[in-house]
Amino acid sequence: MNNDRRHKPFVAWIAAVAACCALAAAQVAHADQSWPQTSPEGLQLTKTLPHGAVYLKPGASFGQYKRLAILDCFVDFAKDWQRDYNMNEPDLEMQVSKADMDRIRKELAAEFKRVFTQELQTKGGYEIVDVAAPDVLILRPALLNLIVNAPEIDTAPTMAFSVVQSAGQMTLYLELWDSTTNTLLARVIDTEADTGTGFAQAGGTVRNKEAADAILTAWADRLRSALQAANAAATTGSTGQK
Repeated sequence: MNNDRRHKPFVAWIAAVAACCALAAAQVAHADQSWPQTSPEGLQLTKTLPHGAVYLKPGASFGQYKRLAILDCFVDFAKDWQRDYNMNEPDLEMQVSKADMDRIRKELAAEFKRVFTQELQTKGGYEIVDVAAPDVLILRPALLNLIVNAPEIDTAPTMAFSVVQSAGQMTLYLELWDSTTNTLLARVIDTEADTGTGFAQAGGTVRNKEAADAILTAWADRLRSALQAANAAATTGSTGQK
């Protein structure tokens, strides 16, 4: 399944992602701001989240989807994150390089695929496929505004570590597409931060993975619950039960 041929051009999609996630970041900082009632594609605002929103295509239904296709997850850091982090880190061996950022992006994208596959396939019973069919729903994800408070640095001394209260935060930008009609059905935007334990603790690879997994699992679980509810409603409607 070719991501760019089956959907709008990748560059245009990333521009839309950046615009929506900039709005998501503004929502976090200014709770009094409101989300647009209609997206540029005609999706309608159906639910607001503490730091996000859910948009749906009018009349869209999800009960017919029994299988899911999860596209590769695009990952990007918050604007100027590398610059700001390095400005506050005088030790050159502890500063973030482009290679560090590329590795973190790759690892987080792989972790997204692993967690969502586990939650949706193993727990939800949805077969994860790479084909287009009337019963296949495409998930097109991005993780934006990524902030890592204690990133793993390849050049750091073996015993070096940072102490943090939170591992960081990121914004989910997830689109749901019908695989055969190439129709955008829904969009979810949500910013979540690691709340930690309330106490400062050692940061690093293990802590970052634990925090990322907790946030990803929560997102995947919410999606699984929503899809299962749609399937249950469709089944009830088709049998005429109340």
